[in-house]
Amino acid sequence: MKVKAHKLRDRRFANWTTEVADRWDYADMLADRGWRKDWISFDCCAYVPETKRVYCGITSFDADIFWAYDRPTRRFVDCAFGKVRNPYDAKFHRSLVRREKDGCLYAAIALLHDADHYWEAPGGALVRYNPATGDICKLAVPLPHIYIQSICLDQKRGMIYGQAALPERMFKFDLNTGRSEDLGPLAGMGFAQGENIELDADGCAWCGWMLTRAWQSTPGVDANRLCKYDPRLGRIIYFKKGLPNPDKSYGFQKVEGIFNLGGGKLFASGGNGSIYRINLKTGMGLCLGTPIRDRRSRLSSLTLSADGMAYGVTGRDGRCEVIRFDPHKETYKLLGAVTDGRVACWQVHCVVMTPEGVLFACENDNPHRSGYLWEIKL
Repeated sequence: MKVKAHKLRDRRFANWTTEVADRWDYADMLADRGWRKDWISFDCCAYVPETKRVYCGITSFDADIFWAYDRPTRRFVDCAFGKVRNPYDAKFHRSLVRREKDGCLYAAIALLHDADHYWEAPGGALVRYNPATGDICKLAVPLPHIYIQSICLDQKRGMIYGQAALPERMFKFDLNTGRSEDLGPLAGMGFAQGENIELDADGCAWCGWMLTRAWQSTPGVDANRLCKYDPRLGRIIYFKKGLPNPDKSYGFQKVEGIFNLGGGKLFASGGNGSIYRINLKTGMGLCLGTPIRDRRSRLSSLTLSADGMAYGVTGRDGRCEVIRFDPHKETYKLLGAVTDGRVACWQVHCVVMTPEGVLFACENDNPHRSGYLWEIKL
């Protein structure tokens, strides 16, 4: 396995623990040029074979959130988001999909600001980008003043489903008519949604939701559940079940990632990177195992390869490993550490596989330096 870190920005920060963490607010981050311009995360990615580019959604306090890594030249290319950006456009979180019908990439804008900027910030826009021409535009703001954490695309219906925050809502946007619809709430007292929203084989959009239990001070250890929007019924189905604790104690884990890996199944992750198969009738997860048990971990993204296996990166805190998951046998194997010399990957938010089997991984939320895009040749 050969690993290479690609650097769009390369700056180290020594003052996260001593000065920034739990002390600075949004205005403080904007006022510091280093954090505003050079602290970035790679949050999502999509590969377009025709251009040989990995298109990347970026977190940036400077609203510089859309770049592509050009593989032939080994350089990053600005995707001209500056033509449409608003100062509150902070990131493409897990919101970068390609439509088969027109070949365009569709993305959605997430936030970094707090509630005191609610009325000033216009809301998360859906963005269309044409890789063939470089044309970019904002299509709509589905929910005014509310931003978008993730989207998925129903290719057959031409429908985008999304998770919005804050407050947490589910919405849909019809690419054929340009009309948006608020589908309903996802949470009351906590942050319910995981990193992405995903379609099953029937075109239902799955994500997390959370009980409120407004008569208590906390929603409870079993508050995290799963839900789906069923386009045939035209409503959200809120399941009473979710992802059980790996140690079999009472309660449900918050969902982190949801994965459609073909074969009519739906998988999920949560609970220190544990892997689950979801019962599509009840929303209950069956725990298939926890790849890393002895330290903090996560598994936010898996992508299918031509060999029928799914690949991702698990681990956390600078100790990350490539994982191979067999969706047919429902087994997994760790393949090796994600390091480039002395540089280690902090944690991974999204992955994509090229047709020839090269894995690209988006490193996010590194408190000590700019995030990198990792290229992994298996």
